Amino acid sequence: MTTLRADLHVHTHASRVCGTLTFLGSRDCYSAPEDVYRIAKARGMDLVAITDHDSIDGALELLAAHPERDDVIVGEEVTCWIPDGRIEVHFGVYGMTEALHRDIQPLRRNAFDVAAALGQAGVFFALNHLLHFYRGQILFDTYLRLLDVVPALEVRNGTMIPPHNLLVEALAGRPPLGARLAMTAGSDAHTLRRIGRTWTEAPGRNRDEYLASLRQGLGHPGGEHGAAHAVYRDAYGVIARYIASLVGLRPADVHGWRRAACVAFSVVSLPGQFFPVAVAVKGKSREAREVQRATAALERYLGVPEVKTPAVSGV
Repeated sequence: MTTLRADLHVHTHASRVCGTLTFLGSRDCYSAPEDVYRIAKARGMDLVAITDHDSIDGALELLAAHPERDDVIVGEEVTCWIPDGRIEVHFGVYGMTEALHRDIQPLRRNAFDVAAALGQAGVFFALNHLLHFYRGQILFDTYLRLLDVVPALEVRNGTMIPPHNLLVEALAGRPPLGARLAMTAGSDAHTLRRIGRTWTEAPGRNRDEYLASLRQGLGHPGGEHGAAHAVYRDAYGVIARYIASLVGLRPADVHGWRRAACVAFSVVSLPGQFFPVAVAVKGKSREAREVQRATAALERYLGVPEVKTPAVSGV
């Protein structure tokens, strides 16, 4: 049977807002959709999914320039929150439309409302990087109520460490209700460097058959897991492109006195550019601890056997 591959978690310059140092006006990614498409195809992806943060503009830009391309999946990474504990949640949505994008914006303060709307619309979606924002704000079994309302889990994220990804994959096979969840995987690339290094493979001869296979739970993860270097290398790539935008080598998002202030801040902060490495290493260490706590909680609340994971390398 024919199978197709797609990296189901990729960003472009339409991911406009960076959550770090927001006053700088940096984007979360500066990759052009055309470049994303070219790199993904060169690395063996049969289909190209674009999943920008709370935007479908990158995918629409690509299709406006190339309407004949039937191998593009219009996706979106929707940011929403669990009201209890104010935990941020990201849903990777595939087959997003302009109308549905508009409809879910007022719902994003409640992840369960967003999930209900996506389910009612009949689009396939997955809960991305399960533990990325979880800090024990609520009991873990309460947090896992999300698994009752999603059809799929992202079980391999190209920035998450192997123990995290393997835990989520084990959980997809045995969620609280006992039904197996579908699986997705993607690089979570914010630069061109990692596009197509992590992917989801599923049966199909075209985009529609591929998405139908994902919905049926026939997707399989492949490619690289993540580590600290995946995070800080992307961070340095975004920083370099941000500085290029400030000095006129790329379109700038800030102007006038604010642009001058951002240039000054960039120059002054150059000696501190080791911080992305430190933040990434600290973040991956925290992630490893959360995986250990989550594994213990799963064993306690759900009777899931301890997940055997390899030693964490590259943290």
